[in-house]
Amino acid sequence: MRTPRGTCSVLPSANKGLMIGALGVLIFAMTLPMTRLAVGPLEAPQLPPAFVTAGRAAGAGLLSVVYLWAVGAARPRGAQWGLLGVSALGTVLGFPLGLALALRQVPSMHAAVITGLLPLTTAAIAALALRQRASLGFWVCAVLGCALVLAFAAHEGGGALVAADGWLLMAMLCASGGYVAGARLSAQMPAEQVISWVLVMSLPLTLPAAWWSAPDTFASVQAASWGAFAYVTVFSMWLGFFAWYRGLALGGALRVSQVQLIQPFLSLLLAVPVLGEALKPATLGFSVAVIAVVFVGKRMPVGR
Repeated sequence: MRTPRGTCSVLPSANKGLMIGALGVLIFAMTLPMTRLAVGPLEAPQLPPAFVTAGRAAGAGLLSVVYLWAVGAARPRGAQWGLLGVSALGTVLGFPLGLALALRQVPSMHAAVITGLLPLTTAAIAALALRQRASLGFWVCAVLGCALVLAFAAHEGGGALVAADGWLLMAMLCASGGYVAGARLSAQMPAEQVISWVLVMSLPLTLPAAWWSAPDTFASVQAASWGAFAYVTVFSMWLGFFAWYRGLALGGALRVSQVQLIQPFLSLLLAVPVLGEALKPATLGFSVAVIAVVFVGKRMPVGR
């Protein structure tokens, strides 16, 4: 049986995109336990949340300067600067800060369940920002997903929401807005350059903020916390986006984006060896329910 022309070249590219996209998801899944390790719990604090937020962005920003110079990237133009600013507020400042503040108070597994709704909130914000007509089924899934997340947060908080849940919800909304702005920019310039320009644009704020928020003494900070900080700087804030965007480009956004559904599971599993957290049945149950809602919601039509 003859193979249709072009099949041999398309399939390897699609499979390669899927693998690279999965690598990006694995990198992002490690962000929650690594951020928890970097900031430490309330009873044994390590690096300040503000320093982890600003420091990781500043470090990745300096790496981005070298990268953009090496590839001879063209400077953004006109309205692109505004989208870069929105993306910076969401992905460089809002999401990392909300995550760091929350993970000082709650376990990594708790955050994994709450932020498992991120793909659906991103789709919802995209529908609103781009004025797309989402189906009733999509919005039902969005409301149901939010209800599940709030129910889990209340269950973990003894019947009430805690401040950390507010930080996580803020982080999720910031990330969604930042991702939507970044996606619009990715249609106008190479995706790897988008995150790099976002980080470079943020340097006038992140560099002094990192200096100001640095711990008074480094002697009390454990080596593991510094290692975790290095991870979220190089991988979570920078290289993870390279892998994710490249995977989407090679394998197709519709196909590769489905891999993101396993990210909460990976975060739950990685928290066991990295942090020694115990996986409770309720946590796993809510995580499965949230992922199921996201899975269905992403298949609901969103027209133009």
